[in-house]
Amino acid sequence: MRPVVFLGPSLDRESAARELDAEYLPPVARGDIEDLLGRATPPRAIGIVDGRFLDSLSISPKEVLRAVDAGIPVYGASSMGALRAVECAPFGMIGVGRIYEAYASGAVDADDEVAIVYHPEALRAQSEPLINLRFAVEQGVERAMIEAQAARRFLDIAKSLYFPDRTVAAVLRILRKEIGDAVTEDFADFFANHAPDTKREDALELLARIRHRVEQPGMVAE
Repeated sequence: MRPVVFLGPSLDRESAARELDAEYLPPVARGDIEDLLGRATPPRAIGIVDGRFLDSLSISPKEVLRAVDAGIPVYGASSMGALRAVECAPFGMIGVGRIYEAYASGAVDADDEVAIVYHPEALRAQSEPLINLRFAVEQGVERAMIEAQAARRFLDIAKSLYFPDRTVAAVLRILRKEIGDAVTEDFADFFANHAPDTKREDALELLARIRHRVEQPGMVAE
């Protein structure tokens, strides 16, 4: 059986399919991995990128570990996958990407850093994850495209907003009142044309890792 990947707004399905031939399911929720384990032929590997919460019970570490105990490689990255990988890595789950590493190192510890709202059918993000803003601003400062002091204030404002309200435009509206148009225009240009999408990059890395795994001798995809 092909790998199964729980994927939502972090990466579009078309790009994902070009990277890995897999069964793509919507963001994971409580019970979804149990359903996979109940199939006549379980998946060769499981990837967790996005997951549900608030409107649905989130996936528990115990569910992940049951898949690991069943001998199925389980990878996590980007969003809910990164959070669960930090908890379950000591027991065999495989964490992937910069966001996972940030949580694993303790550099970031708040779950709401990866939280967003998204369109339930189109799986399109309608807010910005704070973790993406954090990595983007860091890169902007390193490349001297945005000012360091303004960047710190940008992140403070973004963190103060409730996660459904976090967008670049919302943060810049507040920041503009404090520092004026010139600097905020630099931010607007940077986010429109140069900012990285770390969630997307980590999701692609997860798919590449799974592809490499299933292409190994003895793990040939069916």
